[in-house]
Amino acid sequence: MTADTPRGTGPAPTVRPVPAEGAERVTVTVYAQDLVLRIGVVQQLRQRPELELVPDDGADRARVSLVVADTVDDEVVALLRRLQRNPGTRTGLVVGAFESAALQRVIECGVAAVLRRADADQDRLLHLLLAIAKGEGVLPGDLLGKLLKHVGSLQRSELDPRGLTLSTLTAREADMLRLVSEGFDTAEIARKTSYSERTVKNVLHEVTTRLQLRNRAHAVGYALRNGLI
Repeated sequence: MTADTPRGTGPAPTVRPVPAEGAERVTVTVYAQDLVLRIGVVQQLRQRPELELVPDDGADRARVSLVVADTVDDEVVALLRRLQRNPGTRTGLVVGAFESAALQRVIECGVAAVLRRADADQDRLLHLLLAIAKGEGVLPGDLLGKLLKHVGSLQRSELDPRGLTLSTLTAREADMLRLVSEGFDTAEIARKTSYSERTVKNVLHEVTTRLQLRNRAHAVGYALRNGLI
């Protein structure tokens, strides 16, 4: 007879999450000015089965481009603008120091989501990348508030009242974008407007497509800057 293996001995098996059956892995390319930063982020992402890391020479097939930087300087903006020209990828930014003017600048470069580097643990990075891949925008609440305040100030000081006061949005589109700007998610907007969540998603998608914008955050910034909401 074979003796039973004593209980509690030996290392516990490693259990890793696996993507849902049939789920497509999200392809990601990481860009960073600092090699150490890049290695650290890549090491975290490599552990997630939901993601497939794509090297720079294959970046054209990446659904998400993740830029990691200390600050938003001219070099970072140039990279963001280059990535913006690729319609097949959406861009996220992990950044150390950040200012209101820089936030507006990166959103105009097509950045779909922003995360502070101090908050960039593995789970938050994964959430960011999966949201970007689904076409969603992610901004910390305080950063969104700073964006709205900054853009609102520009609108009040520079908007020509004889020009962009005539809205290119329907009343329903303007209402939904206004609720987005106030921090409400799809389900909350649906309850407040008495539309289905599917209708809310379709309306917001129509706005971003028609105005050639990248995501909800970009649409809010555009609408506020041009006096549409």
